[in-house]
Amino acid sequence: MANYKELRNYLNCQGLADVKIATNVGATRTFDPSSPDLPQREEALKYLKSRVDITAALGGEIMMGPIVIPYGVFPTTNSNEPIWSDRLQDLLAKRYQNAQPILQRLGEYAKTKNVKLAIEPITHWETPGPNKLSQLIDFLKGVQSKQVGVVIDSAHETLDGDGPDIFKKQVKQLATQKRLHYIQVSPPDRGALHTSWLPWQPFLEPILKENCYQGPIAVEIFNAIPAFLNSLRLTRRKFWIPEEDEPNKYPSAYDIAKEAINKTQQKIQEVLGK
Repeated sequence: MANYKELRNYLNCQGLADVKIATNVGATRTFDPSSPDLPQREEALKYLKSRVDITAALGGEIMMGPIVIPYGVFPTTNSNEPIWSDRLQDLLAKRYQNAQPILQRLGEYAKTKNVKLAIEPITHWETPGPNKLSQLIDFLKGVQSKQVGVVIDSAHETLDGDGPDIFKKQVKQLATQKRLHYIQVSPPDRGALHTSWLPWQPFLEPILKENCYQGPIAVEIFNAIPAFLNSLRLTRRKFWIPEEDEPNKYPSAYDIAKEAINKTQQKIQEVLGK
């Protein structure tokens, strides 16, 4: 914990005191709040509380990510056969019930640290669930703490959402419940945001135009680095990093980031009519 506090102090001393940090946390096979085993759920709660502590030490107010079902761990039978479709959803329904009391207690703890928990629904090719915003809204009916809410990611909503009309209602519902904690714009192809197939207006309008959300909007870009190669199944080449990689004909990571920020700002201004 001392190291995280030291990092925050260093950033402050470098003139970045006004820059806030959001952390990205995932449940794991070992620390699984949805496990049928109660001791394992209790260990998951300890783990997630420690990540709340880290977020607070960094001066952050948002801890987001897939913290209900372990990320990328697809269930199998005892004979190692994959479980899909109806059987998967029936299994997940029981797992969600296991996780709800854990997330309630985590929310109560996070409130004492001034940290909001933003659960992320993630597309079906990355993780078994929750994949849809509708599934997460149903899950939250069993969690009383409003400290526990959602992050909406444009990539996952584009791939697994219920379409723009239902999305408008979902955003308004979450805003009314004070559970719309964080927004991310991210390219569905995990590539360059400014050239991606992203429905900017249908995504941003319900969030911004109805005053449903006034918090930060994160720009999420994944680079082809070892930590993400397998889980995200990246096939494109890495965006090379100045002063770390040899320059080549492909875009640099900094150029991609700058284009993404410019495009996002442009689209926000268009939606707001400025």
